[in-house]
Amino acid sequence: MDINFEHYKIFYYAAKYGNFTKAAAALGSNQPNVTRIIKLLEAQLNCRLFIREPRGIVLTPEGEKLYLHVEAAYFHLTSAQEEISGPYSQGAGTVEIGATETALHLFFLDVMREFKTKYPNIRMKVHNHSTPEIMKLLTAGKLDFALVTTPVKAPNTFPCETVWRFREILVGGSQYKHLGAGKIKWEDLSGCSWVGLGRGTATYDLYKEFFLEHNANIELEMEVATSDLLLPLIQNNLGIGFVPESFALPLVNRNALVQIELDCEPPQREVKLISDRGRIKSAAADIFYQYLRRL
Repeated sequence: MDINFEHYKIFYYAAKYGNFTKAAAALGSNQPNVTRIIKLLEAQLNCRLFIREPRGIVLTPEGEKLYLHVEAAYFHLTSAQEEISGPYSQGAGTVEIGATETALHLFFLDVMREFKTKYPNIRMKVHNHSTPEIMKLLTAGKLDFALVTTPVKAPNTFPCETVWRFREILVGGSQYKHLGAGKIKWEDLSGCSWVGLGRGTATYDLYKEFFLEHNANIELEMEVATSDLLLPLIQNNLGIGFVPESFALPLVNRNALVQIELDCEPPQREVKLISDRGRIKSAAADIFYQYLRRL
């Protein structure tokens, strides 16, 4: 089936904005022309792509399937255009990266600073979500790479490399000073409130399994969406929780937090670099990948 690429481009903008008039403005066209092209595309594909609603348009199930492919193709083409146009064709372009909050603060912020110093013409778009959400974006072809914390489930065809290892420790605020005297058994924590990353995160699943393995009947009393909220809540005696050792130790050393040593070791954690072997990488993405490999 021979369909003009411009038709797919118009479809992409209509789906992106959820409005034919806004799509027309972004394309430098007009609403009747956008409507005409969408009707022509629907006729060529023999299916309906949009449903009109009072507040705009929404994709049909067929439209959603088409959009996943068109969005990925549009990204590849615009990325290629950026790389070969303008005064900087060497060492230029854009890298799309998904990173969890923990991966950002433990590892990636320092890497980005050094990378941008060496390659100032490469732009970096960072999508900050939970591990499951980032993996959805990666498998949908919307990212070049994912930097996520374990545990993580990735398709077998996706290369997965460890770029950082870290340890987490159990800490509490001043209210829990009595728990910092020696190694603690699970039963000694029965009256404690717990703070942690909430349902839908890899960390939640990891510690839920860890508690079950040690027959510890523990439920989070306070769930947070991002790891940067953990330490403030713990410092204010709203509960105890596991945080990366490098984040917590400076506060432990200043007596702002109490380290609670368990009679068992918490799970070991890693930051993984994951990519899609089937996705065509831009020159900028390849430069970034090789840079990470050399660290």
